[in-house]
Amino acid sequence: MPASLPGFMASFFPQFFIPIKINTFAPRKGKMKSYLKSTTFLAIFACLLWSTAFASLKIGLLYQTPLQFAGIRFFISGILIMLVLNNTHTFLSELKQNWKFILLLGVIQIFAQYALLYSGINLVPGALGAMIVGSSPLFIAIVSHFSFHNDKMTRLKTFSIVIGVIGIAVITLGRQKVELKNKLEFLGIFLLLANNIISGYSNVIISKRSGGISPLVLSSAALIIGGLLLFLVSIPFEGLEMGPFPPAYYYSLTWLSLLSAVAITIWYTLLKRPGVKVSTLNTWKFLIPVSGAILSWVILENEKPDVISIAGMAVIAVSLALLNYANRKVAKSLRNGLPKPPGCPSCI
Repeated sequence: MPASLPGFMASFFPQFFIPIKINTFAPRKGKMKSYLKSTTFLAIFACLLWSTAFASLKIGLLYQTPLQFAGIRFFISGILIMLVLNNTHTFLSELKQNWKFILLLGVIQIFAQYALLYSGINLVPGALGAMIVGSSPLFIAIVSHFSFHNDKMTRLKTFSIVIGVIGIAVITLGRQKVELKNKLEFLGIFLLLANNIISGYSNVIISKRSGGISPLVLSSAALIIGGLLLFLVSIPFEGLEMGPFPPAYYYSLTWLSLLSAVAITIWYTLLKRPGVKVSTLNTWKFLIPVSGAILSWVILENEKPDVISIAGMAVIAVSLALLNYANRKVAKSLRNGLPKPPGCPSCI
């Protein structure tokens, strides 16, 4: 894997970078390169990146308000993506041709989604918030069901996703108790559910807009617009935090900006790939709380593995295994020219 952000981006978006020829074992390199570009690998990699955000976010929010911190983080992410591009003409041309779509995505996915997320999380118990956010693949699948004729909720797909949601609930409720104490918490639940629905809608519109704009330009511009809006809105509601900030704040901000730049660009790329279904792709997000819990066990002294969390992870593994088994079965049938197996999530 490339050691730098530009190198990483270049491996997936060669049209923006100058190719460099390196002598190596061609067959082995070609096979590895093909695997690294596969939808499965990239989806898992993006989700693993997102799972590292929790610890860094906790550090950053010690020194800055939620919306303001998110705004700065996403704005920097968008700038970072711009810096790794070496084709300014193409960037500006695509920006000019697709500005309405980019503006819509920046407002909906970055600004509205994260404003709802941070506002809702602040109003509900941590365990309940984590469970609702963790169930987003279910809501995205429902939105996709009503948006695409070939991405319907079959029995197997519904069963697999519900199993994944149960796994999220087991992990979450095994670590914390959920107690609703006031009416504002119901508002928080509503905001988080709205966040899940908007997440589904934004995934759908990106998938439908498969041509005309590269994922790099789209992610860069949307992050800059959404980040700027979050920052501006935060000033009247949260005030303006000018610092000075300790090194830990800057470490947190740097990592979050980098991971957002890479993970969001990868996700946009996958959503625009032919044949990739929105609902199936988003089931990989069940890995985020699993990886997050494992990282907590490794990094934090007061976090240790427990039977309930491990059981929840096993349930999620079953969910992902069911979906991937069905997808492989369909792919094999299509290659052999056989009829598609009934009841499979990718057969519709």
